[in-house]
Amino acid sequence: MIYLGADHGGFALKEQLKTWLHDWQMTYTDLGAKMLDPEDDYPDYAFAVAQAVGSGQDVGILACRSAAGVVIAANKVRGVRAVAPLTEEAAQHSREHNDANVLGLSGDWLDDAAAKAIVQRWLTTPFSKAERHQRRLDKITAFEQQS
Repeated sequence: MIYLGADHGGFALKEQLKTWLHDWQMTYTDLGAKMLDPEDDYPDYAFAVAQAVGSGQDVGILACRSAAGVVIAANKVRGVRAVAPLTEEAAQHSREHNDANVLGLSGDWLDDAAAKAIVQRWLTTPFSKAERHQRRLDKITAFEQQS
């Protein structure tokens, strides 16, 4: 499952994302915002998506103006590894090396073509499972469990 969320700054991008996911025949759940509200707050949607993703096999995609806010908020949830890549290569790297499970997108800095390419690369790139990458993720998980 792919969980989606966005505040007013990423709302248009989230709506476009739903079209792409539908065209790619990928299942998603929209956790909001359900309508454009210039007064809404990105942590509400970031926390909802991050909690849905948790440490399971699901992934999430969030959008706000910069992507920074939603990524900061999502990364407060245990088991979440949220990233905000601005290129396809960075998106691929985040999946291969870091097993990122939440993608943050910038509604201000990405045009539709760039956002679409980043999302497609991110969703189709598997975690490498290389020993060094898994070892690093295990250290992050151990630290989270101590906190």
